[in-house]
Amino acid sequence: MKKKLIKIIKEASKILVNGYYKDKEVHFKAKKDLVTKYDVAVENYLKEQFSKHFKQFNIIAEESDNKDLKFKDSIIIDPIDGTTNFVNGVPHTAISVGVYKNKKPFIGIVYNPILDELYYAKVNKGAYLNGKKIKVSKEKDFQKSLIATGFPYSNGSCQDDLNMVLKQMKNILPNCQDIRRLGSAALDLCYIARGTYEGYYEMNLKAWDVSAGIIILSEAGGKVTNEKGNKYKLFEDKYIVASNKKIHKFFIEQLNK
Repeated sequence: MKKKLIKIIKEASKILVNGYYKDKEVHFKAKKDLVTKYDVAVENYLKEQFSKHFKQFNIIAEESDNKDLKFKDSIIIDPIDGTTNFVNGVPHTAISVGVYKNKKPFIGIVYNPILDELYYAKVNKGAYLNGKKIKVSKEKDFQKSLIATGFPYSNGSCQDDLNMVLKQMKNILPNCQDIRRLGSAALDLCYIARGTYEGYYEMNLKAWDVSAGIIILSEAGGKVTNEKGNKYKLFEDKYIVASNKKIHKFFIEQLNK
């Protein structure tokens, strides 16, 4: 199944790459939430191919009406994670596909075709970047840790969310090596998996943003929870906190100060 998924994703990525180098007509789903015709085209291609080859799975996708779909045996699609990057020519953008059997992680694939980085993992089989096995960083000292985050779209309209972003930044920034904000949750999780970052946190993400990345990170030896340190629940939790596992306890403490 994994090989077929990757083949389909790479075919779909041609649409992304074609759009990346062109002028784009942008529509706004909300004040800061963008969508382009390329998001829709990639999603439609993936849905068509996945429905044809993996009939036993529901398809849950960002730009679709998912209200009648049940999360059980599901393929969860983000056609272009990092749409704002895609629109503005920042090469930190990817197709993210997470496969779940009976609500449990099975296969995760994140592909950035601009940089030709293919991350994938199958449960109990390890995590890989372009065929090479990857593992999380061994860093234990939070002060030496590079942390990633993202700003929720709601920061432009919800004062509580904006205040929480600033509060947590004030808690985290002085205590870590630095913070990066590159605009793709799927890739941020993969960057922890490959040992580039030690940790990542964000609020208000959707299942398609993280469904693949959390599988890849877990298989690389990382840890994913909510802000209370409890197991992260897809479709339910407001916060995701991810790390190389070694800094996780202190990370959670800082976020909750």
